[in-house]
Amino acid sequence: MNTIYKHLLLAVLVGFLVGAIDALFGRVLIWITAFRTLHYVWLLPFLPLAGLLITWLYHTFSQESLGGMTLIFETRLDQRKDIPLALLPLVMVGTWITHLFGGSAGREGVAVQIGATLAHWLGKKCHLPDNSKILLITGMAAGFAGLFQTPLAATFFAMEVVIAGYLDVYALLPAILASYVACFTSRFLGLPKFAVTLPTSLPLHSLSTMGSIVLLGIAFGLTGRLFATMLAKAKSWMKRSIPDPYQRIGLVSIPLAIALMLFFGGRYCGLGTNLITNSFTHQTIYAWDWILKLFFTILTLSIGFQGGEVTPLFSIGASLGALLGQLLGLDPLLCAALGYAAVFGSATNTLFAPIFIGLEVFGGANMIPFALVCILAYVVNGNHSIYTAQSKVIY
Repeated sequence: MNTIYKHLLLAVLVGFLVGAIDALFGRVLIWITAFRTLHYVWLLPFLPLAGLLITWLYHTFSQESLGGMTLIFETRLDQRKDIPLALLPLVMVGTWITHLFGGSAGREGVAVQIGATLAHWLGKKCHLPDNSKILLITGMAAGFAGLFQTPLAATFFAMEVVIAGYLDVYALLPAILASYVACFTSRFLGLPKFAVTLPTSLPLHSLSTMGSIVLLGIAFGLTGRLFATMLAKAKSWMKRSIPDPYQRIGLVSIPLAIALMLFFGGRYCGLGTNLITNSFTHQTIYAWDWILKLFFTILTLSIGFQGGEVTPLFSIGASLGALLGQLLGLDPLLCAALGYAAVFGSATNTLFAPIFIGLEVFGGANMIPFALVCILAYVVNGNHSIYTAQSKVIY
């Protein structure tokens, strides 16, 4: 059978399997979030013990899996040959534990790791040439699409995130096929999709509006850059200051749990979907929401808790956008949507994925503002990324 047909058949299989796993992972995470929100007072004090349990699981069953997204990037860049299959259950269970006990973290890294690991394993079993690239990207796209149900954004995220400034277009067809299959599968299995219909569109026929677009792009770009830079420095500093992983996560979790409890009753625990909801339903958004969510997410991830960064980035961008919209005299919902996409794009050092996030989550009526703000944020970011293993094309 022609290799391309094998890739397409495997893309369907990967999309179905990853979509089903994403549905399981996502639905359990939704339940955990609701349960923790009701009982955070009783759960947060056990955050240090939860951290010790996560560390023990990884060091007992697959210490190599601690590499997480770095393993995926290194495999695509031909710097390693294998991704441990143990990463699948470890990253899922570790993330569930993190969220149950109140850690501030995301979920997309888990989905991307699930998809990439499974697709890479299938490619090796089928002895396909170049499977470490085409199927890896296919799996990454399926993982992202199954969880967020944004198949176009997922496809371009997978193609552009490993090497900034370069698109792995040779994987486009299997990646987009797997993305749609994963999206339909997870939706069929009951995983809801987040989507917002914006009540207004932003006309770009005045200098004041264009000036606001420029200011928003710069602000979101700097925010993503701040997050990426601080996360890398915090991880490095924590490892140098407290080399033992058990001491690092156990000791630092104590003040982290206390702070999460004291600051507005667990408002900054978990994914940050509460801030996203508030941003798009005219509920209370404080001027400090975005920076506190940024700080707590960086602290949670830098000491060894599991999860991703993207959903917290969505919440940081949305809450900052809602605030800036009020200051600039623009619709706060529209500015929250622009921040939702652009801060994610800046922090991940991607361009096309955040633009398609705007299209698939908020509709196409404001595609030009989304494109302009995301382009500006991408430029302002200056090639920084939350993924330290990301390669950069130098022209």
